[in-house]
Amino acid sequence: MATIFKTISSDDITSTRTLLHENVPVTGTIVSGTYADSNIKEYTHGMFQSVYDYPYLSSSANHLFDLTCGYSNNSPLSASTTPTQNSKKINIYGQMAQVLVGYDTTGSVLDFDQDGDLSGGNKIQEAYFINVSRLLAKDELKRGTFSLIVGSGSLWTDPFDAVQLTIADHGADTNYRSSSPAGDFAVLYTASAPFYEDSGVGLLYYQAGVAVLTASLFGDVGMNSADEDAQAVLTGSKIDANADAIRHRMNSLTFNNTIELNSTIYFCNANHNEFNYSSNPTYLSSSSIRVKDGDPQNSPSSYITSVGLYSADNELLATAKVSEPLKKDPSSTLTLRVRLDY
Repeated sequence: MATIFKTISSDDITSTRTLLHENVPVTGTIVSGTYADSNIKEYTHGMFQSVYDYPYLSSSANHLFDLTCGYSNNSPLSASTTPTQNSKKINIYGQMAQVLVGYDTTGSVLDFDQDGDLSGGNKIQEAYFINVSRLLAKDELKRGTFSLIVGSGSLWTDPFDAVQLTIADHGADTNYRSSSPAGDFAVLYTASAPFYEDSGVGLLYYQAGVAVLTASLFGDVGMNSADEDAQAVLTGSKIDANADAIRHRMNSLTFNNTIELNSTIYFCNANHNEFNYSSNPTYLSSSSIRVKDGDPQNSPSSYITSVGLYSADNELLATAKVSEPLKKDPSSTLTLRVRLDY
């Protein structure tokens, strides 16, 4: 425990912010095949389905993402004559829109907008939702790194590898919006520049870790014909069945997550006339300083092994260790850089 304290001035304290990223690949075989769906957790409420990277009853399993679907009250599907879980699908869409899009001036929940500007244009009134787990997304998804490859045929009839589409947030590293209550978001496209402007198929919310895909990816929706595949699946099948259909069309999902690391750096200065002695009882022998080798003319010295950061009332808050003892005597000055991460 220190017996001499030195106050650190504000000039010797600085803060930094670092963004760390890691690539997260999720293969389609894990999502729909490797474990014969023992890594897929369904719930009695039937409102969403959870996907794990290993049989979910195992302690080694990690939660990857949740899948669900829904449609707006404004969608023609809400008036279907043969609905399955109709109210749940409407409630799911409403909840997701409430959190991610917000309200209009009348207090009504807004529908998802295909180009994200909410000023008009086409709406995404029938959607599939991919909710990435916090374990994978960390603080947020990194803009411009999201890529989802899916089979684009009808949900039930076409084989998985009939036609594959790559859905990505092209250009989102600079072209994104911040008008969502949940933070930043961008449009998902099925083509890269310069053609992607006309191929928006969904929205990606970075801080929330949610991808919203229009159901029209898998067939026309909202038409009068009862034969339209996506419409029939959305209205006539349970949410779990819809999630199964989407899972079995996923080839791969990749993105980079983001960890925001905040740091406070303290520059601890030991001037030439400071900290040249030690309070360690072994520093003295018969009232003589050991390191002087019996010659009182020799300069005192000490070896610094750790730095303690104390509160205003001298309570130890944190300790930093040096990699090896640092010799300190009146002929030298030291500056130790201590970083606290949080």
